[in-house]
Amino acid sequence: MRMGTSVLIVEDIPEFQQRFAAAIHADAELRLLGVAGTGAEAMTWLARQAPDVMLVDLGLPDMSGIDLIRHAARHLPGTESLVVTMFGDDGNVLASIEAGATGYLLKDSLPESIAACIHELRAGGSPISPSIARRVLTRYRGVPPNGNAAPATPAAGVEPLLTERETDILRQVAKGMSFAEIGDILGISQHTVVTHVKKIYRKLAVHSRGEAVFEANQMGLL
Repeated sequence: MRMGTSVLIVEDIPEFQQRFAAAIHADAELRLLGVAGTGAEAMTWLARQAPDVMLVDLGLPDMSGIDLIRHAARHLPGTESLVVTMFGDDGNVLASIEAGATGYLLKDSLPESIAACIHELRAGGSPISPSIARRVLTRYRGVPPNGNAAPATPAAGVEPLLTERETDILRQVAKGMSFAEIGDILGISQHTVVTHVKKIYRKLAVHSRGEAVFEANQMGLL
């Protein structure tokens, strides 16, 4: 029996159902739990077995995917929700995050490998489309999109909280880069990136990309 990370696809468009299912089947570390075309079907699946990851579209024919995310967050704490949708407006983005989503991807700018995003999610990351990451960052920082905020300078003789490498990685995280992309940019392995990110999370006392970027900006580290 094929084991690994179980994934439930909640998507009503056959083209994307097939695309996501094919990506999961092609990855030996992933296992397709099921495919639901409506919110009601997804609720039935969730009542049978909790997936490790739920890929969920927000624009379902019978309900909002946000309600599914909220249900999973409340009743299935072991399930992580990754939004894959056409809706990139602030309302849906923030509502999804508040409901419990740990990743947010836009269908018109999907990365080549959705499987890589699932692995990133399971490794403690939060895959987010670059345009969404920038908007969330701008909103949390409370500055205009084109505004300039000067980072604070550490006092003389005080060792910075983050190392230079960790800061470089966090800057790439803020841009919405995946761990694999960050590794390519910095010339290090994806595993090394994950190790650094975990250290960053511990130092900042956070549990997600968005929280790390927010806290780092609040502390003047970026």
